[in-house]
Amino acid sequence: MSRTSPTRRAVGAAASAVLALGLIAACASERDSGEDLNETQPFIFGSPGDPSSMDPVFASDGETFRVTRQVFDTLLDHDGTEIVPGLAESYEQNPEGTEWTFNLREGVTFHDGTELDGAAVCANFDRWYNFTGGYQSPNYTYYYSSFFGGFAENDPDMGIEAESIYAGCEADGLTATISLTEYTANFPGAFTMATTAIVSPASLEQITDDEVVTAEDPLPEYTQTAGVLAGTGPYELTEWDHGEQAITLERYDDYWGEPAKVKTLIFRTISDETARRQALEAGDIHGYDLVAPADVQPLIDAGFQVPIRDVFNVLYMTYQQQTAPLDNHDVRVALSHAIDRQRIVDSVLPPGGEVATQFIPPTIEGWSEDVTTYEYDPQLAMDMLAAAGQEDMTVEFCYPTDVTRPYMPAPKDIFDIIAADLEAVGVTVEATPITWVDYIPATRSGECGLYLLGWTGDFTDAFNFLGTWFSSETTEWGFNEPEIFDGLAAAAAEPDPEVRAEMWAELNVTIMDQLPGLPISSSPPSIAFAPNVEPMEVSPLTQEDFSDLSFAAE
Repeated sequence: MSRTSPTRRAVGAAASAVLALGLIAACASERDSGEDLNETQPFIFGSPGDPSSMDPVFASDGETFRVTRQVFDTLLDHDGTEIVPGLAESYEQNPEGTEWTFNLREGVTFHDGTELDGAAVCANFDRWYNFTGGYQSPNYTYYYSSFFGGFAENDPDMGIEAESIYAGCEADGLTATISLTEYTANFPGAFTMATTAIVSPASLEQITDDEVVTAEDPLPEYTQTAGVLAGTGPYELTEWDHGEQAITLERYDDYWGEPAKVKTLIFRTISDETARRQALEAGDIHGYDLVAPADVQPLIDAGFQVPIRDVFNVLYMTYQQQTAPLDNHDVRVALSHAIDRQRIVDSVLPPGGEVATQFIPPTIEGWSEDVTTYEYDPQLAMDMLAAAGQEDMTVEFCYPTDVTRPYMPAPKDIFDIIAADLEAVGVTVEATPITWVDYIPATRSGECGLYLLGWTGDFTDAFNFLGTWFSSETTEWGFNEPEIFDGLAAAAAEPDPEVRAEMWAELNVTIMDQLPGLPISSSPPSIAFAPNVEPMEVSPLTQEDFSDLSFAAE
């Protein structure tokens, strides 16, 4: 298979908040003098959370990738949900899906002046493959091990048991050929991921990959510092002020694609969604993400722009089956009938939200109309709980307190509705609010009987959803279903996408019969901009290209 496309549009630090606000205030005189705001005024974006690392391979969160995507390019990219060339202007795969050849663009330079070639690509893939010690922990290289299995030599203390499917990379001028020992449905999607962005090998020579020994060690200092690693993106990272929670990026004038329209881009962390809205209304920022559903129409009425992304996510409630009586299938079915998911969609989600019937959104091949559904029926729920001897059931229910996510715009509101529904059928709910930094470790380790979580797709294959959760036995789900595990492995290894989609559909039926958790909803997350901004095209994968936005001409 071979794909080509024309050169894509431009892909797509910290000044303090005080400095940022001062720059905004100064723009009035600039407008009077006729200066171009794109050159003189920074665009300031309110992000819901802090990035974690400026080395993208060590990240697995959207707030980090929002920044690194502007700085580091990937071999392949997305146009909407379609995979298109990125740093590679074309690519080919053999029929078995085990050999991927990338023909790189000519004349691309990293921010440090190094030229992009096949050897630079191979240097990155070989580096990741040879990680040792704590770098192998899913805490740091979650996506890499998800895509490639293990490493050159797996460290038994890191919990990685799978053998690596990475078989090597060969470079020939502007060509890089990456070989795998077997095909998986993660490809070619893995080559679009911000975590596999290509970093200048010359900048990598400034660091050593031996600082993280255990899974609990902090990331190296260079990952928290601007300007160490060089990418090929439309922006360079110039400053990261951790105290002010602000990152500054400056346009890279030798970018290979269309240059960024705004010279200076600042990401400011504002974790509270109400504070983000107020900052936009006050003119302190020019845009922000994850608009509260109740704020969408008032902002539009006030003249702000609120593009809404297409649905490409799933929110779910997990039944942690190492916690009795959630290991009882009848109890899980009963609880599912107790929850009015339509009320969540109608009262919490933005327009376009919908009840989820399975663990992939309906926009992905493999979604099935034949899955078992669990309609809201509180009397049936009470009858089933009584038959299971659980009339007086008590369960711990965890939810995050300090975040909003694309699939979960108001965690506390969603929790309150579900908790009330469960209480109405006789279940005693022990509410356990947890801050986000501790929430993922708590849920992954099986500490919560019930909890809310979700996923925004990275690329358009069902394995990116189903494989994320159900490829093997894990403590976060606590169930062991070899039929599901084996079925996912077989589907993931099927290179024919039409056959694979049929296999996914059958697996969705099996998964919803087993009911490891209850899919709640799919939500179209919205993003807001000031009236004087010409926004970029919004992405259903939340992979916006900030180099394509600008201030409107006055």
